[in-house]
Amino acid sequence: MRLLVFQHLDCEHPGQLRQYLKQDGIDWTAVELDEGEPIPPLEDYDVLWVMGGPMDVWDVDENPWLVEEKQAIRRWVRELKKPYLGLCLGHQLLADALGGTCGPQPIPEIGVLDVELTGEGEADPLFKDMPVRQKALQWHSVRVAQPPEGATILAGSDSCRIQAMRIGENAWSLQYHVEVEPDTVANWGEIEAYRASLERTLGKGALEVMKSDADANMNGFVSNAEKLYRNFMAAIS
Repeated sequence: MRLLVFQHLDCEHPGQLRQYLKQDGIDWTAVELDEGEPIPPLEDYDVLWVMGGPMDVWDVDENPWLVEEKQAIRRWVRELKKPYLGLCLGHQLLADALGGTCGPQPIPEIGVLDVELTGEGEADPLFKDMPVRQKALQWHSVRVAQPPEGATILAGSDSCRIQAMRIGENAWSLQYHVEVEPDTVANWGEIEAYRASLERTLGKGALEVMKSDADANMNGFVSNAEKLYRNFMAAIS
C-alpha cells in the first residue's frame, strides 16, 4: 500500500496512527504543503490522508496552495475514487472541495469533549465496535456548515452537527482528532495561533487544564485510534 499524507503544519502529522502504519509495514509519504512541497502524481498512491492545520479553507490569499490541494482532493475522491481519510482541516477541505460549505463555529470547540455516533455512524464500517458516545480532543473554530451532496453524517456533538461524515464508499472525515498521542497537546500549545484560540475560548492557563484532561483520557484515545485505523484499513481492502 502506498499512502500519501497532506500536512499543513509540521507538528500536525498522523500522530498515534503512525504506530499502526509501522506495525503493518506501510511506508507513507508526507507532503508539507505549507512549506511549498509539490503534490506528487496522484496515480502513484493508493490512499490519501489529509491532516489538520491552523489555516481555514477560505484562506487562499495567504495560502494559495489550498486551491491546488482542493483540486487534488476533488479528483482523488470523485474521479479516482480512492480511499480518503480527513482529520479536522482535512474534514473541512473534503466538504469544501466537493461542494459543501464551511463557516465559523459559533462557539469554538476546544478541549476534551463528547462526540456521539448517529444511527448511520453506528452501522458504518469505520466505527465498528467503537463506543456510540466517546471523548475526543477538539481544537477548531470552523465547522462544516453544509455537507456535500451525497454525504452521510456519521457523528455529531451538541454544538457541531457534522463531526464525521462519509462520501460515497471511499471517503471518510472527522472534525475531531483521533490521532492524539501523549505529547500532542504540548506540541500544539507551542503554536501561537492554537494557543491564542485556546486562551480566548477557555481563558489563561487553559493549556495545562487541557493537557490534564487529555492525559486522563489518553488510554481511550489510543484505543479508539487503533480501532478506527483497523476499521479503515479493513473497509478499503
